[in-house]
Amino acid sequence: MKGLFAALAGILGLAWWRRRRQPSPGPDPAEALRAKLAEAREPEPADAPAEESPADVDTRRRDVHERARRRIDELSGE
Repeated sequence: MKGLFAALAGILGLAWWRRRRQPSPGPDPAEALRAKLAEAREPEPADAPAEESPADVDTRRRDVHERARRRIDELSGE
């Protein structure tokens, strides 16, 4: 009985090992990564928005902070 069990375990182990060695039929992850990197390296389109001036950024930052403070006050019940 032990010999039969050992033979069955060996056959199943061999089948599992051979199946793991076969390459997966799916797409190559390295190729997908190369495509993403190539796409990221492309120059930005000419119609990209211009950079904001520091004054615009400061104004937006101030507005965001004011809205956050008002929301915190609403949530805390003040």
